[in-house]
Amino acid sequence: MVRRLLAAVFVVAALAAVLPAAEPVAIKIDEWKVPWEKTRPRDPSVAQDGTIFFVGQQGDYVGHLNPATGEFKRYELEEGTGPHTQILDRQGYVWIAGNRKGYIGRLDPKTGEVKKYPMPVADARDPHTLAMDAKGDIFFTMQGANYVGKLETATGNIRLVKMITEDARPYGILVDPEGFAWFNQLGTNKVGRMEPKSLEVKNYTLPNEKARDRRIARTSDGYIWYTDFARGYIGRLDPKTGDVKEWAAPSAEKSRPYAIAADDKGRLWFSETGVQPVQLVGFDPKTETMFSVTKIPSGGGSIRHMVFDPKTRVIWFGTDANTIGRAHIP
Repeated sequence: MVRRLLAAVFVVAALAAVLPAAEPVAIKIDEWKVPWEKTRPRDPSVAQDGTIFFVGQQGDYVGHLNPATGEFKRYELEEGTGPHTQILDRQGYVWIAGNRKGYIGRLDPKTGEVKKYPMPVADARDPHTLAMDAKGDIFFTMQGANYVGKLETATGNIRLVKMITEDARPYGILVDPEGFAWFNQLGTNKVGRMEPKSLEVKNYTLPNEKARDRRIARTSDGYIWYTDFARGYIGRLDPKTGDVKEWAAPSAEKSRPYAIAADDKGRLWFSETGVQPVQLVGFDPKTETMFSVTKIPSGGGSIRHMVFDPKTRVIWFGTDANTIGRAHIP
């Protein structure tokens, strides 16, 4: 009896080994064409009423989209601002990284007025990506200047920390529930963590010297995730041990994985920008499978940043094809 059972298990295992893997499923994606051509709309945020704010990096504006009606509105910024990203606070203000003018700005959508917070030193020239903590203060990266900083929004005080690695190129950033800021360093194989009060930086070195992490996400189990733009991987960092595990993207070395976001089921979604059309890929850490691959209808060009909206269970993104997109997550 035992011998027969073992034989049956062996046959089942052998059959499983030759069965083809399930094909990744595609998901529904909607896109809205932005009316201001060749302005690189990017980095959307979801307002409390479900409408969308974004920036036009090459158009010097903050944009607003009402998905229910398709109506767009434009808020003008100073010429040459080159807004790189924006985030929303609880009061409805839009905070802008004025990348080419060396300031962080606060836009009041009711009036269109922008209050500027200039960088306190001359070489801190390019605010890049912003992340807000639970107190409403903003951590931010500066890729070219090689700083990570913190803006206390109540006082306007800005503190900056220079990276110890030359040309580290701080890039994507997030704030965890404990208030620590985690950030990518595109110029080296490191992920950084900034302490919220002292701003002391701890570096986690990725095992492959050629790794170049570009964007960052966090799942509810505390793991930190990143896209390795250079090598075509997504990686998982365990903050408790420093251990790293990586998975090759579907397009391997051609992938150029860029934007990444975590959903409410602990899955990761990332863009493959090295292939055209750009692909949105879903990865499930529990099964360690790339379970979803969807081509962007407009082609995309590139998707640089994404956000997951838990209320509607969709991912929002902007594309170099001059669209704002919405992906419906299963």
